[in-house]
Amino acid sequence: MADLLVVPLKKPSEVDLVKPLKNLISSSYNTSDKTEDYNEAINEFAKLRSNAVWRAFEKYESSLEVIYSYYDQLCALEGKIPFHEIQVPFKWKDAFDKGTLFGGRMSMTVPSFAFEKMCVLFNIAALQSAVAASQSVDSDEGLKLAAKLLQQAAGIFNYLKANVMLAIQQEPTQDLNPETLGALSSLMIAQAQEIFVYKAIHDRMKDAVVAKLSAQCEELYAEVMKLFQKELLHALWDRDWLPTVAGKQAAYHGISQYYQSLVCKSNKSVGEEIARLEHAHELLKAAQQRSGRPSFFQDFVTKVQRNLAEARKDNDFIYHERIPDPKTLPPVGKAVLAKPSALPDRLSSGFKDLFAELVPIAVHQALAAYDVRKAEIVNSEVTKLRESTQFLNSVLASMNLPAALEDAEGSGGDALPQSVREKAAAVRAAGGLRHIEELIAELPALLGRNSEVLDEAERMLREEQESDDQLRKQFGQQWTRLPSERLTETFKANLAKYREILSNAKNADKVVRDKFEAHRQSIALLGGGEAELKAAVPAGGGGSGGSAATARLRVLIEQVETIKAERDVVEQELRSATVDMRQQFLAALAQGGIDEPAVSVESLGRVFGPLQAQVRDSLARQEKLVAELQEANEEFCKEKAGGGAAARREEVLKQLAAAHDAFFELQGNLREGTKFYNDLTQLLVVFQNKISDYCFARKTEKEELLKDLTQNPTRQPIGTTPAVPQHYVAGTSDDKKGTPPPRPPPPSTSQGGSSAPPPVTPAAGTGALPYPVYPQGMPVPYGASSAAPYPTYVPPPGSFNPYAAGVGGAAVPYPHQPGYVYPFPQPPPYQSYPGYPQPPQQQQQQQQQPPQNRQW
Repeated sequence: MADLLVVPLKKPSEVDLVKPLKNLISSSYNTSDKTEDYNEAINEFAKLRSNAVWRAFEKYESSLEVIYSYYDQLCALEGKIPFHEIQVPFKWKDAFDKGTLFGGRMSMTVPSFAFEKMCVLFNIAALQSAVAASQSVDSDEGLKLAAKLLQQAAGIFNYLKANVMLAIQQEPTQDLNPETLGALSSLMIAQAQEIFVYKAIHDRMKDAVVAKLSAQCEELYAEVMKLFQKELLHALWDRDWLPTVAGKQAAYHGISQYYQSLVCKSNKSVGEEIARLEHAHELLKAAQQRSGRPSFFQDFVTKVQRNLAEARKDNDFIYHERIPDPKTLPPVGKAVLAKPSALPDRLSSGFKDLFAELVPIAVHQALAAYDVRKAEIVNSEVTKLRESTQFLNSVLASMNLPAALEDAEGSGGDALPQSVREKAAAVRAAGGLRHIEELIAELPALLGRNSEVLDEAERMLREEQESDDQLRKQFGQQWTRLPSERLTETFKANLAKYREILSNAKNADKVVRDKFEAHRQSIALLGGGEAELKAAVPAGGGGSGGSAATARLRVLIEQVETIKAERDVVEQELRSATVDMRQQFLAALAQGGIDEPAVSVESLGRVFGPLQAQVRDSLARQEKLVAELQEANEEFCKEKAGGGAAARREEVLKQLAAAHDAFFELQGNLREGTKFYNDLTQLLVVFQNKISDYCFARKTEKEELLKDLTQNPTRQPIGTTPAVPQHYVAGTSDDKKGTPPPRPPPPSTSQGGSSAPPPVTPAAGTGALPYPVYPQGMPVPYGASSAAPYPTYVPPPGSFNPYAAGVGGAAVPYPHQPGYVYPFPQPPPYQSYPGYPQPPQQQQQQQQQPPQNRQW
């Protein structure tokens, strides 16, 4: 079998996959129970890539399974992780390695897994062509495998042709050009049809079937030849590809004629048989000449010659049929067997997903949306409860309850109420004033740390964009990569969002500080000793504790404490309520799609509906309770006796009660603020790592593109025009500035027409020559000045004049002009066959002939 053409492989480079994948999974897929379990899978994935991209150069069938597994893992990971969020600078070299010689790029770096997927697919198709070429034509299994692999390779090249530009979104290397991929797909189909021809011959199928298969093979190779000879692709292929394709086109045309002649022989159509055999002989000889290999399809040439001699002998002695013109013969039919195979979902046989625990992107997005809805409900209900409780506390503090009630029930007017003692003890146990001051003092450092991380991320983005803009301005349209401003839109939006979050946090910190300053003195009293607290509370007269108003207030205050306890329980249940939505979303995805809003609302209503009802009931009960408290307190105040001292005592007790509530409210706010800043720091560090990975990938891509532009002279930018010298500037006030400096006089020559330069005399007062003198005919060394500023022209000898007249004054003709005698024997002129393109050797000779009317 004639050798199959093998597509070369793209050359990869080493990259770090572990760090970017860890950053993304830890930040975006932070499940509560499995955060570190993916480290082993990530390391295994990195090893799989290393084995796949380098084992591909071992052109064996076993290497296919390795690269299949890596591609399948890429596809599986693509459905679970958004590739655009992973910044890995994948660098791949041109498979044909002829970039800069023909105006293209020898390598390409794109920070995208989509680009990696395209390059791996290209190598899969290239390796399939290599494995197919290594199969034996004597084996039926080898022929089947070769045909299968070639059709799969054709389908992959077709897929790449349609999707590669969407994946890289910039000028590709020559091997990934859609026209190149289309030509390679056509080549794979033509070679697959060629395998079917040999299988038909191997299986001894009917001659008419082999003839039709060969005719289709010839047509496919004609299409390949047409694509290969395009101007942009002609110089890309290896030097033996075009001759081989041209030779196979003619050869399979001849083979189809040969097998059709066997059909004519069985039908006793001797004249047509001879015409087809003669035609087949011409075509097979043309195939040998075009391919440049005398033994190309020699076995068929021998068969055709033998059958032609026998047919002519039989016709001369027996049949005496007229031999028709080959142009008048009916065309041979075509049988299409080779077709591009569709790219399957899985290429490897025993694929195992390394990231099976990671949910698909659709499920992950649905879970994220569900968490947002859940957080909104929880925060809303908890906020309602807390605001209502604060309002209730403020109402009690304004009424000086329960301290006023304890004063009325107590025996002495100078004793501290029991509730005040309990509140003071609680404040002292929590750390008192010093504890709040320490928490407040931590806020600026936490805020500054987050601002520094955000500033550094913004600086990296700004410097990367400035570098890209500068190089884009320098190289213009040759700077073909995507602009930074388009790639960083999400980053900048997140930067603005984080800036807004920090601004809101600053405002919240100010509110906390203002509230602390308003209650600082009273918190200090509660956090001090009991003697100091007792001294600060004025004495007042006690009242009777047996009145109806006092008893009613006591019952209402107990109801207040009950409502507070119930709210603590409801808040805890709101925060701890969890539902495993993963299985529900996976089941919905398996049924065809996820309707996240409907599924989430139904689940949230089932879980949080009863708790929301309890919150509404608690708020309604509070409204009624506050009204009863106000009514009972008015009656209590009418019954309670007291003057100015009692009013001052009651005011201090109110301030102490408000300070107690403010202390624990501030403590909770400050702890939440500290946790908020620490959590935000982790988010910002992950965000900064993503930007760092992006900038590193862009830097690698920039260096590769700069290297490509600077190493290729045809792609370098044109320099700026130098400034005009000052003495060429006209129109100045000084006449000397507008005139050039005087030129030195031209050298003088002797009257006798001699071309020798005049003698050189020493400079005045020196006795030596001002510059070295070199004998005539001796070359001047590099860097040394010539013998005079304007050396005299000396014509070279006649033997070196390319325009000198020939013998007798006749002009010497150019090569390829009549009368020119070649100094070596010339080959006979090429006999082209009608309908076939000229071989590349003759095309190059015609292109190298000088034009006849060129003016020298």
